Amino acid sequence: MALITLRRNLCHLSDFRIQGALAALKNQPVNHVHKVVKEHLCPWFCSLQSEPFRVRFHHACCKKFHSENGNALHPVGEPVFSQIHDWDRLEQNLKNVDEQIFYRRLSNFTSSEEVLHFISTLQTLPDTMAAGALQRIYEVEKKDGDQRLPREILENSTFQALCIQFEQKPSNLSNTGLVTALQALTLLYVDPQSSLLLNLVAECHHRLRRGGLEVHSLCVLGECLIKLQGPGCATLELIICQLQGEKLEKFAPEDIVALYRILQACAEKVDQHQTFLNQINNFSLSVVSNLSPKSLSQMLTALVVLDQTQALPLVIKLGKYVVRHVPHFTNEELLKVLEAFIYFGHNDRFFTKALEQHVASLCLTLDPEVVSKVMEYCCRKQILSIPILNAVAETFVCQSEKFSPSQISELIEPFGKLNYLPPNASALFRKLENTLLTHFNYFPPKTLLKLLHSCSLIECHPVNFMSKIFSPYFLQQLQGDESYLDRLSLAQLTQLFLTSILECPFYKGPKLLPKYQVKSFLTPCCSLETPVDFQLYKSVMTGLIDLLGARLYFASKVLTPYRYTVDVEIKLDEEGFVLPFTVDEDVHKRVALCIDGPKRFCLNSKHLLGKEAMKQRHLRLLGYHVVQIPYYEIEMLKSRLELVEYLQRKLFSQNAGIHW
Repeated sequence: MALITLRRNLCHLSDFRIQGALAALKNQPVNHVHKVVKEHLCPWFCSLQSEPFRVRFHHACCKKFHSENGNALHPVGEPVFSQIHDWDRLEQNLKNVDEQIFYRRLSNFTSSEEVLHFISTLQTLPDTMAAGALQRIYEVEKKDGDQRLPREILENSTFQALCIQFEQKPSNLSNTGLVTALQALTLLYVDPQSSLLLNLVAECHHRLRRGGLEVHSLCVLGECLIKLQGPGCATLELIICQLQGEKLEKFAPEDIVALYRILQACAEKVDQHQTFLNQINNFSLSVVSNLSPKSLSQMLTALVVLDQTQALPLVIKLGKYVVRHVPHFTNEELLKVLEAFIYFGHNDRFFTKALEQHVASLCLTLDPEVVSKVMEYCCRKQILSIPILNAVAETFVCQSEKFSPSQISELIEPFGKLNYLPPNASALFRKLENTLLTHFNYFPPKTLLKLLHSCSLIECHPVNFMSKIFSPYFLQQLQGDESYLDRLSLAQLTQLFLTSILECPFYKGPKLLPKYQVKSFLTPCCSLETPVDFQLYKSVMTGLIDLLGARLYFASKVLTPYRYTVDVEIKLDEEGFVLPFTVDEDVHKRVALCIDGPKRFCLNSKHLLGKEAMKQRHLRLLGYHVVQIPYYEIEMLKSRLELVEYLQRKLFSQNAGIHW
């Protein structure tokens, strides 16, 4: 192994004779040898290797540096270790112990000055440890937000000594030391055109062309080249080609994650690498359990960027292990996990439970982007999580100024979609109204419309803002540069206008012009109604025919003049008798059957979604007698006869006033 020796004149033990000491130690028990060597010989073990790589410090001024090649402490021709196999093994064990101690000490330092002072006190430093010291400098420096090294570190004599030796003698470095040094210096934003980095990259290219780099070194080199030269560099293809030729069993878990990151950077070429990706996806199932929280997050992010929708078994397994690490994720890592789960449509009740505990305990300290992403996750998956919704409502009341307009919309939208009012609803919407009054012009038009529509779903009607959103000026802003308004915006405007008529009769402001009103809320996309569940609809149809005697006495999927589509409509005369659906005269009352399948409720609950609750509320205000037939009641029925009896109770109860 190549070495870097940091020697001071006061550290040299002039009366110590290595050969004599070793001869004496070989006659001692192994435990005693271990102890003695660890106390006295460890600083010199590295310098007993072939072709050492050293930095020598002149203690007086600490400014002159030079490299020295040779075996000063191991005269040629004197066999010391080569004839003793057990001693070789002991040396290796001691070296591993030394490395553990070294990296443990490094991890305790919190500043670059501490790291550099520590390595300046060492007499001998292997190149991998020297590169590890550079990495630790990067880690402590990036905590301050600026990853570029301050001037005092760049001018530090110890730091310069390390850099000079990496620059002048890269061929003496081991593969691990070479790529680790390149990685650390790349992360520290050293000038890519500096001779230091150019020499290291050139040496890496030389070894790459010879095929002399192992899997881990290839992965590290690949990521460094992406940072230095971009994902389009030709060398990257050679690295990926060599990695494809390796058996995946050789890859450590962190190498698998690094491989995903490399392929992620070349996402535009994903089709070329899909066969290789399929192999990686299948193999990754075996390494998920060994991944850190950071690695789990990075792997999920790569799967999103690479659009690996066919790798759902891997996503599901990653989700299983994500649950265990929810409290340990950083804000950024948790954000990436949530984005991946939203992208793949993954949800897990155990993950939701862990997320509830995490958000409820830390919501006031979480990053606003994470809070809004948590709410988006609940909204997209229709998860009615009362602990999360309550915690977020409290956070917004206390810290509304932390959130951007788009984040505020993402926070409020789930309350409307999931049809939930938190305990502090009055304070929440008072705070929201004040925020809108103060910063109205900062909200993008579509974001504002979505926000106000969400409030209306849960009967928190934005009366004070209706005159603004129905004004020609706002509608023009909403349309922007497009030639027409999108379907969803028109539907939201229409429903808000219908709300102003039905639920806010005191509103006397501008009306929505007919050209901005849709004729139906039920459309193939961007619908404000959930289509009826076909199987459930067929079951109810069969029961109604048995109950009423003929298909003639009810109509299906009726579009009303008020833009809502009724699943089943039954017409009644003045005495409450059922009329054929073809009759338009003498219709005194209409019955609207809402056949509510699972998609009209929050996930795994009996709680109607906001848009379905609003629809039923509006139908009642329009004079319909609304009869709800939820799927969970139908599923309890065991026979056709029970279904008919159930429908009879629903339709012809004493209070219904319906006869047949």
